Amino acid sequence: MSMREETPDNKEKRPVMETVTEEKVKKERKPMPPQSLTWQTLRVILAGAAILATLFTIWTPASLFSSSLQERLAEALAQSSAADQTQMAAGLLPEGFPVDKIGIVVGHRGNDSGAVCASGLTELEVNSTIASFVQKKLTDLGYEVELLDEFDPRLVGYQAVLLLSIHGDSCEYYSDSATGFKIAAALSETKADNATRLVACMADRYQIITGLQYNYHTVTVDMTSYHAFTEIDPLTTAAIIETGFLNLDQEILTKKPELIADGIVAGIQCYLNNEGVSSTPTPTSEP
Repeated sequence: MSMREETPDNKEKRPVMETVTEEKVKKERKPMPPQSLTWQTLRVILAGAAILATLFTIWTPASLFSSSLQERLAEALAQSSAADQTQMAAGLLPEGFPVDKIGIVVGHRGNDSGAVCASGLTELEVNSTIASFVQKKLTDLGYEVELLDEFDPRLVGYQAVLLLSIHGDSCEYYSDSATGFKIAAALSETKADNATRLVACMADRYQIITGLQYNYHTVTVDMTSYHAFTEIDPLTTAAIIETGFLNLDQEILTKKPELIADGIVAGIQCYLNNEGVSSTPTPTSEP
């Protein structure tokens, strides 16, 4: 046999070192378990969050932490909602719309006397006195205020930032619970949000200032379907208020008409200035 002849023992062998290295590489390339990847990812996220929190603490004014973030968010949302619900002049009403004008309908004026009490007191007298105080107070605040008759021809297409009709309730005695006021706004899709807020503002401020209770459960269809609501311009927000019963509430209505006017004016200002209100029940109409 020749010395060059290959034998089983002479066959070319791969170096042991090379084999070991390849096996090592294969082991190193072995995919990491999902648990390890998850833990590493979580560590990166936590580290990033810690850095952001630190930077936020350094650069954020201390005033931000005077109350909880939740409270501040709630306050911001409330303010945003109020701004959305009230069509203020700037940008939401067409150019030239009389945004400083308010119309006050003196209930029954120019038509009849309204309710007549046994003493001879008429609803028209009460309405007129209160309306006059309301006009003066709003005028002093810088508004242009018009007093209108019940079926005033100017109501057709009437344009104003607000129209309010002032009325009183019955002189009759029904029960000891026949006391308090009612208010309803025009049922119109174009002014639905405004109407809701106007009612809330009027009810809240009027109740607080006069001390009279809000009889939201006795609002009638005659109020929600008040004739002027369909006559005025669609962009004019409108409401009707029955300031109190001419029987059990007669004393405050006749002896403190300026206080009644204060409640009405405060409600109007609340609406126009987007002021906050406490929770107010939603009126339900009765036939």
